[in-house]
Amino acid sequence: MSTRLLLGLLAALLIGTTAASTDIDWWENAALYQIYPRSFQDSDGDGIGDLNGITKRLGYLKEIGITATWLSPIFKSPMSDFGYDISNFTEVDPIFGTLADFDAMMVQAKALNLKIILDFVPNHSSDECEWFQKSINRQDGYDDFYVWHDGKLNAETGEREPPSNWVSVFGGSQWTWNEVRQQYFLHQFQVKQPDLNFSSPMVREHMLDVLGFWLDRGVDGFRIDAVPHIYEHRNADGSYRDEPINDWNNDPNSYDYLDHIYTKDQPETVQLMYEWRDYLVQYQAQHGGPTRVLLAEAYSPVETLSAYFGNGTRLGTQLPMNFQLMYLSGYSTAKDVVGSIDYWMQTMWTQHQTANWVVGNHDTQRVANRMGAHKVDLLNVIVNALPGASVTYYGEEIGMSNVETECTEISCDDRDGERTPMQWAPVKNADFSTAENTWLPVSPDYARYNVQTERGVARSSLQIFKSLQQLKSSSAFLAFKEEGGFSYEAVTEQVLQIVRTNKRSEEYRIFVNMGNSIEILEGLSNKVYEYVLVTAYSLHTPGETIDLRERLVLMPYEAIVLRWLA
Repeated sequence: MSTRLLLGLLAALLIGTTAASTDIDWWENAALYQIYPRSFQDSDGDGIGDLNGITKRLGYLKEIGITATWLSPIFKSPMSDFGYDISNFTEVDPIFGTLADFDAMMVQAKALNLKIILDFVPNHSSDECEWFQKSINRQDGYDDFYVWHDGKLNAETGEREPPSNWVSVFGGSQWTWNEVRQQYFLHQFQVKQPDLNFSSPMVREHMLDVLGFWLDRGVDGFRIDAVPHIYEHRNADGSYRDEPINDWNNDPNSYDYLDHIYTKDQPETVQLMYEWRDYLVQYQAQHGGPTRVLLAEAYSPVETLSAYFGNGTRLGTQLPMNFQLMYLSGYSTAKDVVGSIDYWMQTMWTQHQTANWVVGNHDTQRVANRMGAHKVDLLNVIVNALPGASVTYYGEEIGMSNVETECTEISCDDRDGERTPMQWAPVKNADFSTAENTWLPVSPDYARYNVQTERGVARSSLQIFKSLQQLKSSSAFLAFKEEGGFSYEAVTEQVLQIVRTNKRSEEYRIFVNMGNSIEILEGLSNKVYEYVLVTAYSLHTPGETIDLRERLVLMPYEAIVLRWLA
């Protein structure tokens, strides 16, 4: 038997006893949903989404089975990086509304039993933040609130140079000279996003205050942005070492020009995750309520993500985000999918019994563009059939695709294509806004791919997505921590099988044909199953039965869910 087929057994052996479904905390099996607030729903006719618009649409999230939604930044910002450059961490930007609007959203979310997770951007602030202005002028103890350095003198020219060769994520030096302070400041991202100095106890205290402020307003957790970049390695004498050059990249202004051994995933960052988890645990002990959760955005090796989760004695982020399935393409086979799953499971599941699967986000092309529109449902089936939490980017449940955009006064970003307005109905602006023009264009295919239309189509992407969420609450799906509660394998080059069972009374077999040919499978089981979910490419209908001792025929790009009941 292969390693992946033993993972369910290994999980049970590691925890010593068989876990019951009642031991599952809400986040472990959650359906998470990312909202990009500018593009979800406009309530005031200015062409930009806002908090009141989100409140209006919370009922939709309940309808499709979402457990919690996390919002991209809503905080006061000059919008140089669309909210990831924060000038005040405890104020709502007027574009999105007011704190009163936020509180009203929270009331509605609680009424619907929906959890709200906020984006938390600790690595940097805006250069227009009061903290940075105070640090420039060395005021009120803010002298070391950011990362400052005198730089170094060139021995040949005598000119002052940056402290190190570090390159920004967006290209160019990470160091920029400030004339007022007469020092360089560090920015791993835009020059308008100076890095906070987490070696300063005052910075860490301020950030705990930020967490506390939003926890007091009822939020259920935080998605931590850009986790690997929070700390940099500094020598004992205060200097910074050059990072080694990658011999495969010849562009010194490219982020990939360097091997980022001093500016990513430093040991102090791991400890900071434990500190923040401790804070949330203490908060829950004092205030009660459900577990507050931390998601970590970290494009890091799985061994590093394991450390962010915990080290056996300390706990960190419950959900270090797993982006492996986002790397699949239209050419990916079932064996490729299994390889992506294995990469996570053989470390994170065997060590921590945790899993999460991210479909997309605001920085990545949509599934319809990465893999093809005909494979949107396949990926949605996979991420929701696997054990653990699923993370869906708004619009992926209806098969939205990237939109070609042009530079405007509002935006000129190569990521705009995946950030266009949500498609609600086949009416003007897809019912996103009553404005004459929206901040980004609505997709020209909104009349076909929209919520209202897909509600009325039996095998639409939306209906398939909703059915998958219902399965996540079944006895078999909730037994994923039990011995043998799940398995997965590529039964052929192109066909993925996932099994979910409670080992007593209920079993599901999920088959996904990633290929463009008919697949014929035999001898899969000695039981008779019922079709409970079929995608648009299937020749079957829910309610039909099949004896898996006989042949199972899968059409190209077909996905099905079969159920056996004792």
